[in-house]
Amino acid sequence: MSFLDNLENNLKALESRDMGGIADNGSREEERSRAKAAAPWAERLKHDPWTQQLMQQMTRAGFQRRTKVNLVWLGTTLRMEARGQKLELRPGAGGVVAVYLRGVEELKREPVDFKEDPQKLVARWMPAIEAQKKIDEQEAARVAAEVAE
Repeated sequence: MSFLDNLENNLKALESRDMGGIADNGSREEERSRAKAAAPWAERLKHDPWTQQLMQQMTRAGFQRRTKVNLVWLGTTLRMEARGQKLELRPGAGGVVAVYLRGVEELKREPVDFKEDPQKLVARWMPAIEAQKKIDEQEAARVAAEVAE
């Protein structure tokens, strides 16, 4: 390979790297503006008494069903998880959205109303937990029967 071919290849590599850098800067700016727009909702989600009530009611509802509901903050997102079912409260520019997930599969989304009783959100999510518990118990009984044979 000649010196000129090598030089040309190096210039092409530098140009493509510069183009990627510009795209990265644009996506970083976009992400920053999204986070800035969601900041008031994230702050409200973290500090509103509604959130505290929701976490207490989720824990109580799980206890009544003999199921541990794990509560965790992931950045500005509040995730509640039980038996592979997840409910995430995600702040965005337009408010907080409740996202229902099974594993990584998104089932549905709905806006969160801080004026509504948090028990209503609990009541909408618990049937999924109960259904999964029933499936888990049936599977455990099937495996136990196979082992007993």
